[in-house]
Amino acid sequence: MKVSRGIDHIVHAVRDLDEAVALYRRAGFQVGARNVHPAAWGTMNHIVQLSGTFIEILGVADTSGMAPHAPHAPRQFSFGAFTRDFLASGEGLSMLVLEGRGVLDADDFRARGIGDFEPFEMAREARRPDGTPIKVAFTLAFAADPRASETGFFTCQHKHPENFWNPAFQTHPNGAAAVAGVVAVAHEPERHGDFLQGFADASAARATDDGLAIDLARGQQIEVIRPDVFEHRYWATPPDLSAGLRLAAIRFAGPGFTPGRQAALGAMLIFEPSY
Repeated sequence: MKVSRGIDHIVHAVRDLDEAVALYRRAGFQVGARNVHPAAWGTMNHIVQLSGTFIEILGVADTSGMAPHAPHAPRQFSFGAFTRDFLASGEGLSMLVLEGRGVLDADDFRARGIGDFEPFEMAREARRPDGTPIKVAFTLAFAADPRASETGFFTCQHKHPENFWNPAFQTHPNGAAAVAGVVAVAHEPERHGDFLQGFADASAARATDDGLAIDLARGQQIEVIRPDVFEHRYWATPPDLSAGLRLAAIRFAGPGFTPGRQAALGAMLIFEPSY
């Protein structure tokens, strides 16, 4: 049976990192220390780590090293400029990142016609809970859906996974144990099926009454629903779809959860019980 990629992380872009960190902590999450990205990106983040998946709370630190105009150059995806331009129009879930194989994914996306970007290598220093410095490094491979120009898609290959994933960071006061999936919104969900199937390396995109679904590794799911469905299901205004599909919600699973949801700086956090 074909096994698709799982979710590595979801990027939540915000204008005020301190405000966002306080919000996630009030929601019962353990939030990691601040990390600063390379000057060419000009970004900084905090991480909420769960089993196999994390939430990257991302903000802009310094725009002086970013591309001055267009967010991308030929065959280059500018993570920093994309984030800068996304935050110019609002906050919310800006990028979906799946588990990666580095250069192999870049070649695969090129062959499928869903991305012709050079892979990007990055490394930074991190710290263990006891303060010991360690190295983490990643290879990113980018894809692009022309019908979702304000949503980023890439895979992430961890070079030192033993230094990144840590059970000590995965214990949350609210009982969150895993990310069950992500919910996106689009006027015509079916038009994104081929892209998402290729991006996830999935067997198929399943049509549903509300839109479509892509089944991922580890029981996770990408769901794309219509804006009227989002509004009815979550009693919330859907994101602006003028630039196409947008990520709108993260589904968290935990054994102690009472079903609920919380609006969070342009995103919806959904809490689902697991048994």
